[in-house]
Amino acid sequence: MMELNWIKCRGNVWCRLNEVNLETVPDDEGVYVIWYEDTLGDDQCVYVGQGVIKDRLEYHRSNDDVQIYEISGELRVTWALVPAKRRAGVEKYLSDQLDPSVGERHPDVPPIAVNLPF
Repeated sequence: MMELNWIKCRGNVWCRLNEVNLETVPDDEGVYVIWYEDTLGDDQCVYVGQGVIKDRLEYHRSNDDVQIYEISGELRVTWALVPAKRRAGVEKYLSDQLDPSVGERHPDVPPIAVNLPF
């Protein structure tokens, strides 16, 4: 299993998608997960993706397909840097495990097992 370093924000808490200071997010590439906590306290995955983290988070802040879930609970995000040659496999594994509500396209590659963020 590949061990990822899932990023948290100041205070060692999961970052809020719509409040994280994008100026502090590196221009690095990796994988990311967006989710919310439902009324029962369970984490519900909204989206799993990959790319330049800062650019992707900026995009999802204005993406109605993701933002509609803000009514269900505050959107959270975390990301991890992953080498390019493993990124698609990691995204595939995360998508298979977390079953995101948005995003029907995921890489058609063998999954690479990683530690889950939540």
